[in-house]
Amino acid sequence: MSLPRRIFLMTVAASGAAVALNAQAQTALDEKDPLAMGLGYVADAKKVDTKKYPKFTAAQKCDNCALYQGKPADKAGLCPLFAGKQVSAIGWCSAWNAKP
Repeated sequence: MSLPRRIFLMTVAASGAAVALNAQAQTALDEKDPLAMGLGYVADAKKVDTKKYPKFTAAQKCDNCALYQGKPADKAGLCPLFAGKQVSAIGWCSAWNAKP
């Protein structure tokens, strides 16, 4: 096998791995995920159980949480609490913390 072919094959393999990781990172968080349920995550903050979470306010959403890693205009973004899963920008969980 010649050197250019090896480089080509390694590049193809690395590209495939990068695509697979990117696809995994784009997976939306399911509200029924055990960790999501434990933190009271909902994809729409309007559906928060205010009796269970009395400190919740309507202004609290994932997109204004210190943990949210999406851009302001994004509909969803990554959250380090839910490894590799995207949370809805208008979602909420009990770990919400105001951006500094």
